[in-house]
Parts: sequence; structure tokens; C-alpha cells
Amino acid sequence: MDTTSYGPDRPLGIAVIGAGMAGAAHAAAWRAATTTRSPFSVPVKLVAIADIAEPLAQQTAGRYGYERVETDWRALKDAEDVDVVSVVVANHLHRQIVEELAAAGKHVLCEKPLSDTLEDAQAMAEVARSADSVIRIGFTFRRAPGLATLRDLVQDGTLGPVVHLYGRYLADYACSPTVPMTWRFRGEPGSGALADVGSHLLYAAEFLAGPTQAVSGARFRTVVKDRPLPLGSTVGHGRVEVSEETEPVTNDDWAGWTARFGEADGIFEASRVSAGHPNGLRLEVTCEHGAAVWDQERPAEIQLMVREPDGESEHRNGFRTVILGPGHPYVGEGFPMAAPGIGFGQNDGFVFQARAFLEEVAGLPEAESWPRNATFDDGVHNMRLIAAIAQSATDQGREVTIAQ
Repeated sequence: MDTTSYGPDRPLGIAVIGAGMAGAAHAAAWRAATTTRSPFSVPVKLVAIADIAEPLAQQTAGRYGYERVETDWRALKDAEDVDVVSVVVANHLHRQIVEELAAAGKHVLCEKPLSDTLEDAQAMAEVARSADSVIRIGFTFRRAPGLATLRDLVQDGTLGPVVHLYGRYLADYACSPTVPMTWRFRGEPGSGALADVGSHLLYAAEFLAGPTQAVSGARFRTVVKDRPLPLGSTVGHGRVEVSEETEPVTNDDWAGWTARFGEADGIFEASRVSAGHPNGLRLEVTCEHGAAVWDQERPAEIQLMVREPDGESEHRNGFRTVILGPGHPYVGEGFPMAAPGIGFGQNDGFVFQARAFLEEVAGLPEAESWPRNATFDDGVHNMRLIAAIAQSATDQGREVTIAQ
């Protein structure tokens, strides 16, 4: 990949398609990515925000310092000053946008899940494999310092091999029956809470325990059966005025399943109707030499218990709280105040993700870079898991083996 053309007279141009909640997170992340970790070797220019809702695009562009807005994303694929594009729109729109951007030679970072169908995701992965540019999918929680610390403790032998784990991603954005109908509530079983927040949970579980071998015991539930149609544009999980007309919800508000990972087993649930949990991703991992807990609602700490080599000690009963600091992943390099007790959260994961993407585009060797972002093949695997859980749910919980 040729990066020699980038310089003061030809900076690396950044654009974001989608100006909503997650799109704004991407826009902010690109702005901060060049100053986190170390000075970036290639000049970067914030070029454009594209969204069909022009006022929203103007707001996001103005807030984060992008030069212009576009109401048609196609303007970016032929723009000579755009090199890197985040795709942050509804899942069913991903394929066309990504394929056309890749054909135009753009570097693409696509939000998860890869698409709304496994077939489209597989086609996108084929395009990514043959592309001359960097094409990646964003799973931001792999950048969470606490989750990365748990992975290190498993892999360096401190905790040892995983025996079993419990994971859940509980959110409350759809609790109220007055939340308006959007694309999130349309689609086949498995395209609701499971795809929206459960895709993060699936990836995080494999980040700790390795590839999923099989899923079983799956169940779905739709709690709010109908939702009112909005009278205006919706952004993220925001509220707008609604009409008296309603539309049936066709996918899952809640999903539960079990999974097998080689020698380990797990129990999981994903929900968008869990009151009291605005953003509750949590993993509890039990290993041969101890156990640990990471909770996104308390992201700057983990709970850790390591067993004594010669047996249990009355002074080591239960977990202890470990406050994350500069010796843990991303903290030392990622923050200007890199000290224990300095708060951080999910927005920082978008910054670290963007930085790793830029490092790959610039040709920085992997050994000198932060870990690479997930590939589209990883995204296809994630969607195979979603499809397998949906298959188990529609077949009375039958075990479904995952093709590797």
C-alpha cells in the first residue's frame, strides 16, 4: 500500500457516512486519533460528514471540525480529497456503500454488524479480501482497557484457561412503548437486540474464550409488540413526536442462549428492554487459576481473584478491585493523564480503534502498532453466530454447530 503520496500538501482525508449517535462518535474519534499514543506520522484532514439529514450533518461537521457536508454519500467515493471513510448507517445499507467505496479505492471502517443478512456479509467479505485498501469492521469493546486486561490475564497464564463464563449486554433504550418505530425494530428474528448489542457480546466472549464451537438453548422474546410511527427523523436512540399509527415489531427485544468454546461453556443474554441498565455489557470469566469480572458500567476497574498456588487462603476469599492504570492496555499510551483512577469509557474505544486503523493505512508494521481492527471475515463469523442463535431459537433450543 502506497503511503508516500501523503504529506503537508496531500493530507490523509477523513469522511464519515452517518451523522447520528454512532456517526458522531466516529467523527470525534478521527479528530482525537492523531494525538493519542504519539504524534501521527501522516498529516490528517477532517474532510466531510455525509447524511441525508443535512441539518444533522451540519451539526456534526461543525462540532468536530469537518470542512463540508454531503447529503449523498456517493459524493465521497469520487472525492479526490477523501481517503478514509467510516460507514455508520443502518445495517441494511452497509453492503452497497462499502462495495462502492472499496471499488473506488477508499479505506473503509464499517460499523458492526456487517449487514442485516449473512449472504450480504459474505459478499462484503469477498470484496474486502480482494481490495487494495484497508477494509475493517469496528468492534470497539476490544479496545476497552479492562476487557483487554482480562484477555491478557487469561493468555499469560495468571488466570489460565477459561472454564466457564457469563456474559450479558443489557440496555434500556427500548423499554418504553412510546419509543418510535425505526429500522432497529424491523427484521428477522435475531436482528433486534441480538444483532444490535449482542454482536458486541459475542465478539467480547470470543475475545476471552476463543472461537465458539456451538450454541444451544436459545430463546427470543419481543416485549413491546407494536411501536408508534415517528413524525420526524430519529437519531440513535433519541425520542421524537409520534403518531397514533403503529407498526408491529418483528424482531427480538431479548435473547438468551448458551455456548460452547472448546473446553469452556458460557451463558449469555442480550436485551434492549432492561430497565436500569443504560449500557450494561458485563463479562464474568472463571478460569483454572481464578476468576475476573469486567463491567462496562464501571470501565476503569476490574474485579480479580487469583487462587493461591498451594490452596485457598482465608485472606484471599472473594474478589478484589483493581483500579486500571498505565500498566494496563491502552491506558499508558492512550490518555494524557495516564494514572490510576482517571475515568474513561466507550468513547475512548472509538479513538483507539481509529488510531489503529490509521496506523494500518499508514503502513506501520503490526508489531509497532496497536492491535489491528477486526476483518470482514471476523464480521462474517460474528453474523454466523447470530444466525446460529436464531436457528436454535426457532428450533426449540436445538444445539447448532458453528462452521469454522
